[in-house]
Amino acid sequence: MKIGAPKEIFPGEARVAMTPDSAVQLKKLGYDCAIETGAGAAAGFADEAYEAVGVEIVKTAAQLWKAVDVVVKVRGPEEVEAKRLAKGQTLISFFWPAQNEALLELCKSRGATVIAMDMVPRISRAQKMDALSSMANIAGYRAVIEAGNNFGRFFTGQVTAAGKVPPAKVLVVGAGVAGLAAIGTATSLGAVVHAFDVRPEVAEQIESMGAEFVFLEFEQSQDGAATGGYAAPSSPEFREKQLAKFRELAPEMDIVITTALIPGRPAPKLWTADMVAMMKRGSVIVDLAAERGGNCDLTVPDEKIVSPNGVTVIGYTDFPSRMATQASTLYSTNIRHMMTDLTPNKDGVVVQNMEDDVIRGATVTHDGEITFPPPPPKVKAIAAAKPKPKEKELTAEEKRAAEIAAFKKATQQQVTLLGVGTLVMLAIGAVAPADFMSHFIVFALACFVGFQVIWNVSHALHTPLMAVTNAISGIIILGALLQIGSGSGLVVFLAAIAVLIASINIVGGFLVTRRMLAMFQKS
Repeated sequence: MKIGAPKEIFPGEARVAMTPDSAVQLKKLGYDCAIETGAGAAAGFADEAYEAVGVEIVKTAAQLWKAVDVVVKVRGPEEVEAKRLAKGQTLISFFWPAQNEALLELCKSRGATVIAMDMVPRISRAQKMDALSSMANIAGYRAVIEAGNNFGRFFTGQVTAAGKVPPAKVLVVGAGVAGLAAIGTATSLGAVVHAFDVRPEVAEQIESMGAEFVFLEFEQSQDGAATGGYAAPSSPEFREKQLAKFRELAPEMDIVITTALIPGRPAPKLWTADMVAMMKRGSVIVDLAAERGGNCDLTVPDEKIVSPNGVTVIGYTDFPSRMATQASTLYSTNIRHMMTDLTPNKDGVVVQNMEDDVIRGATVTHDGEITFPPPPPKVKAIAAAKPKPKEKELTAEEKRAAEIAAFKKATQQQVTLLGVGTLVMLAIGAVAPADFMSHFIVFALACFVGFQVIWNVSHALHTPLMAVTNAISGIIILGALLQIGSGSGLVVFLAAIAVLIASINIVGGFLVTRRMLAMFQKS
């Protein structure tokens, strides 16, 4: 069978569904590959790059649709493209079946099989095909870049000879894939990042990326997680509490990035006009939900506007397309993984296994029937977090009592160790010669000091501390070298072993330390 990628006809769309690298992998599955002339040019992939890996270049879209068995696209088909589908042909692209009923009926009437990449279930096994996450990741990153391009200050705080520059304060609304990508980018640029999500179980993910989770005091139980890992609609009471919190944060924030979407519904309005009016002049709002109406009242899809009080509101809907090379690479990889599941025998023949959860979930038309909506996933993408018990806050008297008890316990342990050590020393001294005891006392004191130094250090520092300690303690090699010239063969043998072990300590200690320090270097 043959797979073909036509040139995207949606205005401004620069992505392509097949790259030279993905074509190589598709050929390994047994498929022949074809692409329309110039389909990858806007994404930085020339026709010559495709020809070099054995991809057939087809002159027109009409010829391509007629020649291939599987059509792979980025955007959903326009009506003129859907009419080119033939019975038994397979189309793989974004489709949004809930919002395109007429297009769904048209594809059904053509007898084609349509696999919607936006319908891939969000379960662990399907992560490699999750094109929504791939594109959302790029959109979140690009949103921060666009915000920085329109923000008049540094993201990170600086202290210079010309004065102090405070860090930018960023609020990310919605901690899905796009939100987490935005959080990661903003924190890496040095901003102070706050993030909010209706799903309490993502709080740990937000905090692990260096952002502060915005907690909402709400008495009633509110679980914002829906099946498939998406957010569910909030109750009116929760929404009012949420908006009140945003109004409290609005005057402080320099940059707001909104990513909230609910499948099959218009984007919820979370950043109202009065919140925009509260923000400082020069602030920036990036609305990643602009294509579905926007989370901000002032958002205009595909445009950048400036509010009366000087706040820039960016409503672009083509963030992934603005990074077309990277977006095409990730999306074509998602397509390739989908084709791997559709080709279990790697013989270049599509097997539409409707018993497979992933294939069934993504298929919206098959054998002249509409198969949307699919059955719900068997498991939730994110398990609900168990509430953590709140630690009791101690009073000043209780804290003081706990500190005294801990001090007494530590003192008792140290006195016991010293007592036992003294008795052992006395017992050995009663039978050992004086020369031996002078060396033995130094050895025992060294062990004691080393034990105290290492034992009282945080566990996180044990490895680097031990590495440096080993390197420094290698000074014992000097004692071993002094004994090498001894007339006793046994002493020479023991000294040689000491030199070997000390050398390993010295070299290994510095190597481990060097490797650990390298972990914190960008280069």
